[in-house]
Amino acid sequence: MRERTLTEWVVLGLLAEAPAHGFALARLLDRGGEVGRVWSASRPLTYRAIEQLEADGLVAPVRTEPGAGPRRTVHRPTPLGRRALQRWLAAPVPRFRDVRAELLVKLLLLERRGQGTEALLAAQRQAFAPLLAAVRAAPVVDSVTRWRRAQAEAVASFLSPPHRSGGAA
Repeated sequence: MRERTLTEWVVLGLLAEAPAHGFALARLLDRGGEVGRVWSASRPLTYRAIEQLEADGLVAPVRTEPGAGPRRTVHRPTPLGRRALQRWLAAPVPRFRDVRAELLVKLLLLERRGQGTEALLAAQRQAFAPLLAAVRAAPVVDSVTRWRRAQAEAVASFLSPPHRSGGAA
């Protein structure tokens, strides 16, 4: 199977929450939308993602609904799509720079589904451990290595388990 775009994964994740049509998904993915604050996509990209997911057998149409224009086709994930989504949601990202978009959107989708995020965060800490050690061991000789170290430390801090303060619970 070919590599998916992040927009395709996000659309699949949203459809796994509840069947929807492209217009509703595009509103969520708009820059001002609930999901768009982490990952935004234009309406054409949202519809293209649905088309590609359908062509690959990961989503299927379930009904049509009237809309302001043409009838709107509502899609939902197929069993194959649900399994692919579960694998993707559980997989840590490979690079520090992927935290800003891909990891954050995975965390958001898991939270929207009412699933815990600790397993993914633990897998991510484990995946990044050798990368973090390498960045920390490298001498800071210029602005690029200083930036990489600062970025790696910020990611490590974000991935750290929350510290509980003392006192009554």
